[in-house]
Amino acid sequence: MADSRQKLIILTGGGTAGHVTPNLALIPGLTEQGYEVRYIGSKQGIERQLIEAEGITYYPISSGKVRRYFDLKNFTDIFRVVAGIFQARRVLRKARPDVVFSKGGFVAVPVVIAAKMLKIPCICHESDYTPGLANKISAKFAPKVLTSFEATLKHLPQGKGVYVGSPVRRAVLDGNAAAGRQFLGFDGGKPILLVLGGSQGSQRLNKAVRDALPMLLETFDVVHGCGKGNLDAALDNLAGYRQYEYINKELPDVLHAANIAVSRSGANAIFEYLSIGLPALLVPLEAGSRGDQVLNAEEFTAKGYSDMLRESDINEPADLYNAVMKLYSNRPKHIEAMHKFGSKDTIHAILDIINSCVKA
Repeated sequence: MADSRQKLIILTGGGTAGHVTPNLALIPGLTEQGYEVRYIGSKQGIERQLIEAEGITYYPISSGKVRRYFDLKNFTDIFRVVAGIFQARRVLRKARPDVVFSKGGFVAVPVVIAAKMLKIPCICHESDYTPGLANKISAKFAPKVLTSFEATLKHLPQGKGVYVGSPVRRAVLDGNAAAGRQFLGFDGGKPILLVLGGSQGSQRLNKAVRDALPMLLETFDVVHGCGKGNLDAALDNLAGYRQYEYINKELPDVLHAANIAVSRSGANAIFEYLSIGLPALLVPLEAGSRGDQVLNAEEFTAKGYSDMLRESDINEPADLYNAVMKLYSNRPKHIEAMHKFGSKDTIHAILDIINSCVKA
């Protein structure tokens, strides 16, 4: 399909920031290798906001969610999925990309199917320890599924999975601790505890952290990413505490400024912590989840990179406080374990696979 024109890749994936940030990590490398980058995503998902902010051409399509349980919306959403396939097919026929790269989420399924219909090479990437339902469906139509965890290969059809690791944004690797402390307004007198509840925020985790603040602030300065609509005005002027709905461009600097973190265990986040040697207390999302965050947290805990605390084990403020203090006391051991991991050159590995598809 390639000709004298510039190489074109269409990225897809959405629903949460976790389905977008790995694509963002790939864009600089793709651009350097001569690709024009465009994106297919949902009409209202977070991916649209994040991608359009980068100045990338964005095509919105219909999308629906295929649930693992009985829900009347399964019957209506199937029509949205079918509509999305035809919309994606129209976009792909007109754009004529050399390759499609999917990061998952249900908006990606119609794109992957449409690419298969048009015989456009398509590569998928799975971030979590076990494949999500969207990638299980997409894997039937894509020749290769790349994985963040080596153990994920056993959950994929033989010969289809390729272990490459998780792509981490250059900005995260290049963050500056001093700039992070300046942004936060902390003087460096105390270690910094970073709390992140994921792009959607977390009511239970937010409450647990705020209930434990009187104890935590004795030892730490606390920066709290609490999610949209979750700011507490009563805490605005609390010494040693900073709260944000979402930390965007400053996040790499804040990550480097932090000494430890309390976090959900989405795959992209925990691999970013691993890449910069930031020990974390992982509190996996369980309610309404397929359990992927629990598996991610268990794997990182087993390797010594992190500690894990289940939400069901947080019954009073001291439970979270004691777990944070244990993590902080074991911080050197966690950092040593993370340094032993080394680093896969994931972005170049993915770019090589993309290039092989274009040249095939």
